[in-house]
Amino acid sequence: MNETGLLVRAIQTFVPEPCYTKTFVDFNFFDVECFKIVLSKCLGYSIILGSVLVKLPQIIKIIKGKSGEGISFFGQLFELIGISANASYGFQHGFPFSSYGEGIFLGLQTTAVLFFVLFFGGNILGAFLFVGIYGGIMAYLLSPMVSMSLLAAIQTVNIAVVMAGKLLQALANYRNGSTGQLSAITVGLIFGGSVIRIFTSIQETGDQLVVITYMCAATCNAILVGQMIYYASKKKQE
Repeated sequence: MNETGLLVRAIQTFVPEPCYTKTFVDFNFFDVECFKIVLSKCLGYSIILGSVLVKLPQIIKIIKGKSGEGISFFGQLFELIGISANASYGFQHGFPFSSYGEGIFLGLQTTAVLFFVLFFGGNILGAFLFVGIYGGIMAYLLSPMVSMSLLAAIQTVNIAVVMAGKLLQALANYRNGSTGQLSAITVGLIFGGSVIRIFTSIQETGDQLVVITYMCAATCNAILVGQMIYYASKKKQE
């Protein structure tokens, strides 16, 4: 393939057909539907790009402090379940990668968070067992062996799981009277991503289960953002 062909393919990643023809052949720059499609693609890939490093500040904070203090293990576990269910559901349904791709990177990073929480908590064997078990489960969910009915059931339950994960962390913050080792950067980025995902999911998948999941996640993430702001301002006043 020549350079022109590669460039066309690269552009079509963000401007798929028939929008590519309408824009670059017919020079119709004011098609509303195409504008929404292109915007959704750009936002989707931006989230995926951002997700590569979104939990890195959290991981670094845990490693530097050699502690997972203030981080709800089960809150993070439920979040990992939610991320993994959503990514496998999108993959197996053949949705555009831009609509679920961040789940791969968020899943890996959340696994690292849970690993270090267990590791620095003294449960070294449990940390390695957890990674092995999670890897096996994901291999199955992404394989041709998994049934679509099972994935649909998991995605339905996923709504409650996502909310439980976030609310458990919010409860832990409330009980501790602080956000502990929780990273404000990570919480803020995840909140922003979940809000954007509501739009991209409507635009690219049209799947009600996925849309509702992100709406619930955005609401619960907003609670965590509010706690970060509240406890940070309270600390300054002391």
